[in-house]
Order: sequence, then structure tokens, then C-alpha cells
Amino acid sequence: MRILLAMAIGLLAVKAAAAAAATVGQPIIIGHRGAAGERPEHTLESYRTAIAGGADFIEPDLVPTKDGVLVARHENEIGGTTDVAKHPEFAARHATKTIDGASITGWFTEDFTLAELKTLRARERLPALRPGNTAWDGKFDIPTFAEILALANSESARTGRTIGVYPETKHPSYFAAIGLPLERKLVDALAAAGYTKKTDPAFIQSFEVANLKALRKMTGLRLIQLVDEGHPADDAVTTYDTMMSPAGLKAIALYADGIGPAKSRIIPRDAAGRSLAPTSLVADAHAAGLLVHPYTFRSENYFLPVELRRGDDPKAHGDAAAEYRMFFAAGVDGLFSDFADEAFKARAQARPD
Repeated sequence: MRILLAMAIGLLAVKAAAAAAATVGQPIIIGHRGAAGERPEHTLESYRTAIAGGADFIEPDLVPTKDGVLVARHENEIGGTTDVAKHPEFAARHATKTIDGASITGWFTEDFTLAELKTLRARERLPALRPGNTAWDGKFDIPTFAEILALANSESARTGRTIGVYPETKHPSYFAAIGLPLERKLVDALAAAGYTKKTDPAFIQSFEVANLKALRKMTGLRLIQLVDEGHPADDAVTTYDTMMSPAGLKAIALYADGIGPAKSRIIPRDAAGRSLAPTSLVADAHAAGLLVHPYTFRSENYFLPVELRRGDDPKAHGDAAAEYRMFFAAGVDGLFSDFADEAFKARAQARPD
């Protein structure tokens, strides 16, 4: 209780700064899984690195443990992001499950207590593209959501600027079906830390629809409908393409405050991988009263459009700054980046005032 009370008091101290920041009109920089391009993702060190690089918000993907604690992992399958395979005591936990219609084999957070997960250590998810990050393999544990909230609060106090939080509910319908619903635990944790209102420095995001509609009844915080290809896991009929039409965007505005589309929906690429002219999505979303926060911006050639690559090495960094400028010019309200420091610098160059 003392920790939660201290967090709440600390957050109140930065609320005025949050409100001031919201009036500036700059696109926000969201540290995607922390600074996933510079440290193993979803570790406290990754979040610290993103904050040091200028991130306005840090993004934890949330999944539950067997005993119902929210922890940060990109997926509930943790074979690719931890050293669980090296723990013989957990060999029997190896399993195959169907999650959102896909058959997945590995180790899953819902089969481990928090105490058991804390014995594991994080490792780089993309070692072939980010070999430098492997230097930190085995050094960091899996953080809880409470630890991430405490970090955002302490870093806000230390730096004198507001560090917001931008959690994502991962596979919420799947977890509800196995008796581990995410919504109430998420809202309660945020409320205990002082995040309750639309003006607070927090967003909640999800690829599912029913999840966001349920959250709308539980909290006043801003909600973001994430958008990919295909259709939401909880709606086999409505496609994301339909949702991105002007009528679909107006429907989203009834339960959410913005959209988080794959960046190709704003600036698509041709068959050769070159950037095309922007679509009307940003303007259409703004007309519906929605914010637009596209994902995911990465600096490696592998992820950049052809015209912004430098050399043939997929690991080498290309002209990511030019891509940021393209999207800032397209009018986005923020973006998710694996390299918060580079996004921060590009924003400063785009708006030197």
C-alpha cells in the first residue's frame, strides 16, 4: 500500500506537466516495448533506455501469470524472449496451444507463477538483426506491470518531465476464456497508480474490439484500437479494412479515442518495397475525432522502405529519420518506435520550435 500511495502522490505532482505537454501539439514518441532496438524488449532496462532517449510514453504488452499477476511480454509464449529452455525444472511445461486460432508451441506465462517467472532471464528476440543486444542476454528479469508503473513515476519525478504509460492487452479473449481476464486487473492497477481520467498520461490499446468496449465502461482513460491485417480475434466477420473506412472509423469513435494502425496503412509500399503516396487514413480518422498512432518504426534496413536503405546489410541502419519526417508530415499524432532516441531527434528536426 505504501508503494502504491507513493506512486499516486508522485503522479499527482506531474499531472500539471502532463496537461501542459498535451497542449504543445507535438506527436508523441512511444517507446515500443521500451527501446527494443537497443536492449532486450520488455525489460526495465529497455524502458529506462527509451526514457533516456526522449520517449513520452513507454509501452508494456501485458499477459497474466498463473496466479493472475500482469507481466510484460510481447506474447504469452516466452521461449523466444527468455532462457526458459535452459531450465530443466520447467521442461514439462512445454506445450502446444491454440491462441487466437493459431497453433503455438512453447512455454506460456499462464502456466507459471510470478515467483517462477522471476527465476527466468530475458534475451534478445531478434538476435540475427540485433546481435548487439545479445550482450544483455541473461541480465534482466521479467517485470511486472506494477514495477513498470513505479518506474514511470520515479523517472517522471527524477527527470521533471511526464513519462506516460501505454499498455496493451494481449489476447484478451483467450485469457478470459481460460479464467484469467485482463481488464479489471489492468484498470485497478492503473487507478491505484493514479491513472483514471482522459487527461492522465496513459492510453490502453488492443487489437480486439469487445475488450475495448468493456474497458470503456470501466475507465475514463483514452483507448486505442490497434489495426492490422485480417480481422480482430474476437470478430470473425468484421475486417480491419472495413474498420478503416470512414464509416468504420466513426464506429470506432463510439468506444475509443484513437487508432494504432500498421504504418503501411498510412504510407503504403509498392511491390518493390518503395514508399507510395500517403493514403487518406490520417485525415479520415481525424475527421472522426480519432488520434492516429502508427506502428512500428525501426531503423534497420530490413524494416525500411527501399529508398531509405543504406547498403545491403539488413542489420545496418538506414535513413530512419527520413521515414519519421514522412509520417510527421502526414499528420500522425504519435508513433511507436524501437529507437526512441532517433524518433525524438527526428521530431526535434521536424519542429525545431
